[in-house]
Amino acid sequence: MNDPYFQKLFSSRIGGPQYGKGSDIYKFEKIKRAKRQAMAKHPARPLMDFGIGENDEMAPEPVRRVMAREIDRPENRGYADNGIDAFKEAAARCMQREFQVELDPTREVNHCIGSKTALAMLPATLVDPGDVTLMTVPGYPVAGTHTRYYGGEVYRLPLLAENGFLPRLDAVPAGVRRRAKLLVLNYPNSPTGTVATRDFYAQVVEFARENEVVVVQDAAHLMFSYGDRPLSFLQVPGAREVGVEVHSLSKGWHMIGWRLGWVCGHARLVGALADVKDNSDSGQFIAIQKAGIAALDDPEIPRRARQKYRRRLEKLVVTLRACGFECRMPGGTYFLYVPSPAAVEGGPVFDTAETASQYLITRHSICTVPWDDAGAYLRFSVTYEAADEAAEDALMAETRNRLESIRFLFP
Repeated sequence: MNDPYFQKLFSSRIGGPQYGKGSDIYKFEKIKRAKRQAMAKHPARPLMDFGIGENDEMAPEPVRRVMAREIDRPENRGYADNGIDAFKEAAARCMQREFQVELDPTREVNHCIGSKTALAMLPATLVDPGDVTLMTVPGYPVAGTHTRYYGGEVYRLPLLAENGFLPRLDAVPAGVRRRAKLLVLNYPNSPTGTVATRDFYAQVVEFARENEVVVVQDAAHLMFSYGDRPLSFLQVPGAREVGVEVHSLSKGWHMIGWRLGWVCGHARLVGALADVKDNSDSGQFIAIQKAGIAALDDPEIPRRARQKYRRRLEKLVVTLRACGFECRMPGGTYFLYVPSPAAVEGGPVFDTAETASQYLITRHSICTVPWDDAGAYLRFSVTYEAADEAAEDALMAETRNRLESIRFLFP
């Protein structure tokens, strides 16, 4: 088959003339294919899916009821542009109630169609060709992808166990720091489950000031913090002067798929995002924003969600440790990030976490997500579907039964 005439026209940012011709398969597509293979080969063996990275339940009924009501109101039919005032005010109330952070909802808050779009747009506000975005790895790649789209570069900050899965900012070379415009963080961190401390955030503020770098803190999992209270970056003195925090209703409020969040922090940075957003979308459906208001004004929703996933994580830690895995309760998120096995006694050797993950799926119908960016690790998620605690316990028992049948060797 001949190439279409426009094959040579594809931009270099997506592969140029070679776009669509590569044979590489995205990690999550490999997992999907392996899951289909396992289910086809072992139809009677249930798949234990610890790879899902999204909440397993719907938004609470009161939130859905508001959506059902608002969807029929004609005043909600139009464009929302940069968000209705009532949603910004609700986000500001939430920040005050949960984190004691006072924000001007008009100048220091802007809604977004999920945190992903905000992370995609923020590089457009600062990055020019040759500029650098500092990003932690493993991590969510969207801000880095868009940095490259604008001709910038990404400098990777590895998250290593010996550093408590916090980036070594003092290890960034001087030449990189001189060109850096953005520092993108994500705490509680996906996938490591690490939470940031006040001391770490204070170091981030100092680093940002000394190197004239803007901080973007992705707080998508913030409500799943298992210490005394979740810690917002904006609670730390000076943080509001150097950056913004990006929030999502997907995790803590079970609004997966609703695509709603907000960006808050320095008014000039929030305004820059709003200007880019004005030229990128026309706002989230107003009925969804009004349902989001109902969610944000109910502090019990994230509290119950936090309790549920903490309980499940505690059970999974016990199960995996009984099967030889090195793990402990994470500080946040609904993920366990555990060192990958190196081999099976008398069986296959795993040169990467991906090969170990594929083995678990295809041979034992246990799905995990592999990470090989900063060491070989497997990510277990507790967002599996289980109707009640009895179902959770049954799933843990079956997981332990399967894993104990494998004699893993760990590095």
